[in-house]
Amino acid sequence: MSNQPAPLPVVDLNADVPCCPPLAQRRVPAEAAAVLAPAFKALGDPVRLQLMSMIASAEGGEACVCDLTPAFDLTGPTISHHLRTLREAGLVDAERRGTWVYYRARPQILRQLAALLSIEPAAASRA
Repeated sequence: MSNQPAPLPVVDLNADVPCCPPLAQRRVPAEAAAVLAPAFKALGDPVRLQLMSMIASAEGGEACVCDLTPAFDLTGPTISHHLRTLREAGLVDAERRGTWVYYRARPQILRQLAALLSIEPAAASRA
């Protein structure tokens, strides 16, 4: 018998099924919280939340940085910083095409975040 601790379960943010039950139903496991927290933290900034909304709602499912930057009274490097934060949090994918970068929302992680925050009717009626 080994004295090695059991490996931590992996939370797959690309899965189409929620990682864990909604907050109102059960406590979030520590490993799931550690994986999901950076995404929530990234969305906690007003500029990043707006950028995420613009990207997720863009026609064709993607937005060029050239279309995102003019919507803000911020410098290009500041917008790039916010987009990099969204990318590092796993919320968007980026693809360079020529001189421009195009951003696409990652729907799986958005579904994970939404499922975690959902309030089921049964839970709401108990309140």
